[in-house]
Amino acid sequence: MDAFEERIARHYTHGALTAAIERGLQASGRGGGELSDADLAGMDEFHMGGREATAALAESLDLKPEMSLLDIGCGIGGAARFFAQRFGCRVTGVDLTPEYIETARALSMRLGVADRVEFHVGSALALPFADESFDAASLLHVGMNIPDKRRLAAETARVLKRGGTIAVYDIMRTGSGAIAFPMPWAASEDTSFLATPADYRAALAAAGFDIAGERDRRELALQMFARMRAKMAEGGGPPPLGLHILMGKDAPAKIANMVAMLERERIAPVEIIAHRA
Repeated sequence: MDAFEERIARHYTHGALTAAIERGLQASGRGGGELSDADLAGMDEFHMGGREATAALAESLDLKPEMSLLDIGCGIGGAARFFAQRFGCRVTGVDLTPEYIETARALSMRLGVADRVEFHVGSALALPFADESFDAASLLHVGMNIPDKRRLAAETARVLKRGGTIAVYDIMRTGSGAIAFPMPWAASEDTSFLATPADYRAALAAAGFDIAGERDRRELALQMFARMRAKMAEGGGPPPLGLHILMGKDAPAKIANMVAMLERERIAPVEIIAHRA
């Protein structure tokens, strides 16, 4: 991991994440013992659209029990666990942030799925896997921290088998104008590398991928934030277990900035599906 990647990892590091999640579970009446998928639903997937977006991405991957999937930038493993539990496939997650990997492993043990998922600390630009190791790959809200999209696409292509599918679900630049910070992925523009859907398509094509589909999920993201606001208003504040734990003390500012940029159509989560030729 180089100095820049260490800076990205520090941005996401909580410092006591597993303990904070356990406190949230206890406050929700779910402390100790084995967990169910629903117990972590409020915070398990650190991207716009949550489980609904993950499920839609899974449909495009056409996952089957015998398949191997690489989840690049897996965070605390929520999407990886969903893929493994719902489809029975073998999922490997990789992420820059050691604390996220530690937490992903601990939660997978608690959920009883550690035999179907594994997690590694590593870079999306130097994946610690052999050529043609996976049938499919997912990338959920990762590219915003990676300036070299072509290298990202090429490295993903390297570890995918021929005919393999990549499902990208990243926040992309969809309009002009300044971006407000902090954002969940960056405290300032120094570590934010938003690109347009056209930039992603070009990077994927250069790596030997054929684009199979693309769709803007702005409305899905806005609906998610509307539900979050409604629940917070109803409950008098954030829930015991929610994405605010991952975002830290400036979570309100990050959420407000994301919503503002979505509403002004400067950014949007965009899904792109591509197949390795």
